[in-house]
Amino acid sequence: MRFDGGGATRYILKGMQSLKARVRNGRLVLDEPTELPEGTELVLAVVDEGDDLDDAERARLHESLRRSIAQAKAGQLVDGDEVIGTLLARR
Repeated sequence: MRFDGGGATRYILKGMQSLKARVRNGRLVLDEPTELPEGTELVLAVVDEGDDLDDAERARLHESLRRSIAQAKAGQLVDGDEVIGTLLARR
């Protein structure tokens, strides 16, 4: 999916494709080739192996995930492209 705006074209990778990169000399360096166009803007998230949830927060998270799975099985879904487009429009 492609979004135009703010002088840069933004791409959302289909199928939640991820790209691995490492920091070298203060710069992000991709560990694999990409075919994204030159100048493509990416939103990056740092991989965090843990979290700081306490037991009550974790229980709420798991209950929310169970409800979400039940909704998906019941066909109560929201198109991912629509959600991402809404979130990007808020920026």
